[in-house]
Amino acid sequence: MAAALLANTLYSLGFVLEKRALTALPQVSIRQPARLLRLVLGSPLWIGGSLALAAGFGAQLVVYRTLPIAAAQGIFVSGLVLLVLLSARLLGEETSGRERYAIGAILAALLMVVLSLREGADTVSQEAPYPLILLVCVPSLAAGVWLYNSAERRTRHRHRLPTTGVEYGVAVGLLYGVSSLAIKGVSSYLTTSGPVGALLDLLRSPYPYLLLFTGAFGLVMSQAALQRCRASLIVPVCTTVTCLYTAVLGTLSFGEALPEDPLRLALRVAGTALALAVLLSMPRHDRPAPPSPQPPIGAKELTPP
Repeated sequence: MAAALLANTLYSLGFVLEKRALTALPQVSIRQPARLLRLVLGSPLWIGGSLALAAGFGAQLVVYRTLPIAAAQGIFVSGLVLLVLLSARLLGEETSGRERYAIGAILAALLMVVLSLREGADTVSQEAPYPLILLVCVPSLAAGVWLYNSAERRTRHRHRLPTTGVEYGVAVGLLYGVSSLAIKGVSSYLTTSGPVGALLDLLRSPYPYLLLFTGAFGLVMSQAALQRCRASLIVPVCTTVTCLYTAVLGTLSFGEALPEDPLRLALRVAGTALALAVLLSMPRHDRPAPPSPQPPIGAKELTPP
């Protein structure tokens, strides 16, 4: 629990720092990845945010060694509250009433998942068949890249309403979901005796290569999306997709059994379903800015003599 809360804090702080750094940079695009990397690596604030995210990655490894996947994802969602508070304080972002209700519902879903836990009753699996992992992850990566490109094409339409970033969040969330499964797989090799043997076994698995792909594409895609959209909305959407993806497909892939107690099972399934329903109901577009007042027709401009 302590490691999960630490990971939440580090991830929220990292995203907010990166968003603040990106607002001061020229517009970036996934079509120019080299320029994007050159710009962000020249920002000390962005580097600080990246270091916070990397530290959150380390805390996440500890979580996956001690908690079931579904339970861990439920706790990770709690970081949304801290993210919204930091976004309002450091970025000046304001959330609408509908979005605040949505975040409250996600926290209710988190509470359901936490209440479904019982110490010693949940199994924590460490291994999964490689073909099954690839069968789950490869189509997900393709779907994430396709959805992101589709959102990019739609936002280039001149008369389209400004997007809130839901599509971007879903696309990046799919990539980070695959990354989360890969982190779970990497955590299983930390228990192997001997660092050399553990490293060789890890390199024979698909996990480091999945992390390399999701790290490279996720970095470019998430930074471009963060610069265009509010962090207080795109990150909650991304986090929700990642948590649902990892909780459902990770539980099945790694063979972690669901609770046998009917009440605990109902709480876990209802929490997952509630988070998914909230995601589908979130607004897709921001309200257009009110037009600036125009002088009345026929009014003459007064000029000093």
